[in-house]
Amino acid sequence: MPPHEPASSRRVVIPGAIGERPYRIVFVCTGNICRSPMAEVMTRFMAQSTPLADGTTLGDHLDVRSAGTGPWHEGEPMHPFAQEALLRAEYPRHPHVAHQIVSAELARIDLVVALDRRHRQTLRGLGADPDRLALLRAFDPAAGAAADVPDPYYGDELVFDDCRDMIAGACTGLVASIAENWDTLWAA
Repeated sequence: MPPHEPASSRRVVIPGAIGERPYRIVFVCTGNICRSPMAEVMTRFMAQSTPLADGTTLGDHLDVRSAGTGPWHEGEPMHPFAQEALLRAEYPRHPHVAHQIVSAELARIDLVVALDRRHRQTLRGLGADPDRLALLRAFDPAAGAAADVPDPYYGDELVFDDCRDMIAGACTGLVASIAENWDTLWAA
């Protein structure tokens, strides 16, 4: 089974919600066919397995999506090696369609999660609120100083498995952080 035990994360501040529920999260990588859709699938799965005090799950209250910084793969499915890496770790199949993020979307997203520093820079250039922008690996206490999730696009299955495991560690911390702060996300 995929790892989804709560883990304390680095001290990354989870921004409060912009509006009503659900809490909106978007993961962003380059073409939206490898890293960001893997993070989307894992976060959604982990959140569905995270109970809240009211008897619902965290996943019942999240809108988790992914996007790319460029148009190269717009409309394409997830990279086959990314999908296979998820399936090998027993994550559910996901009917992904690649999408490029645009400036107009950013104002409606509670938390924008960049997969590397280049993506974060591009998102800032598109107008992302720096207080709502985080690097994924900042949620993984085991990442140390490593900030980026390397692009597996030209790699083999082992490279994609390593990428998946790196993303899973960070998603575990992200889901734990959101769950720990859930009651305060809609505070005025």
